[in-house]
Amino acid sequence: MQDQKRLNPRRWFILPKWEDLPSDIRTDAVRPYYDALSRHKAGLFFKRVFDIFASLILIILLGIPMLIIAVMIKSDSKGPVFFRQERVAAYGVKFRIHKFRTMVNNAEKQGTSVTVDNDVRITKAGAKLRDHRLDEFPQLFDVLAGNMSFVGTRPEVVKYVDRYTDEMMATLLMPAGITSIASIEYKDEAALLEKAEDADEVYVKDILPAKMEYNLKSVKEFSFFKDIGILFKTVGAVFG
Repeated sequence: MQDQKRLNPRRWFILPKWEDLPSDIRTDAVRPYYDALSRHKAGLFFKRVFDIFASLILIILLGIPMLIIAVMIKSDSKGPVFFRQERVAAYGVKFRIHKFRTMVNNAEKQGTSVTVDNDVRITKAGAKLRDHRLDEFPQLFDVLAGNMSFVGTRPEVVKYVDRYTDEMMATLLMPAGITSIASIEYKDEAALLEKAEDADEVYVKDILPAKMEYNLKSVKEFSFFKDIGILFKTVGAVFG
């Protein structure tokens, strides 16, 4: 990614001028998405206001459950409570995501960056957390900090972003999200990758482009109220 220091990814809700965007985002393929977002500046502002208040409330309400989960993780396997990994935020700037650790310590050194069903690296406590996406709770702190939003393209690791097409770069006009339509449609992604000989390559060539069709459509058709609708759909998908 180029020119990353020019923009603060935590101020994504104030859409920058086109000429101020990093050069690898400022392309003809991205311009239609930028123009679409520029018509919804108020929606971007209210999206951030919602993120702040909702994440604060949820952090307070989920404080004790998160402490219980932390104890479960520590008693189940060696290693830290949190899984920290470098991901790509708005405008291509990198940040370290917060998730509850669901795998053995240093799992990335033992396999791919994507997770498959029946992955031997997943701990007993981790399997339970993944079933209901409880491992995502710490991302509330990333939302509060402004590195993420409740709704948006899932933040990818650098090596996958390096494989983005010019058009896919449009997703970096907005913050990464905890959930999205693509996340709902591909909630069983691990099962799709289970039998792949090279999970990384299958993900980049088959799954990522399919997910990006949903993500790009969400950017072009963004509205604050559509985001709220996606949150309700996510709750239904998790508990349904």
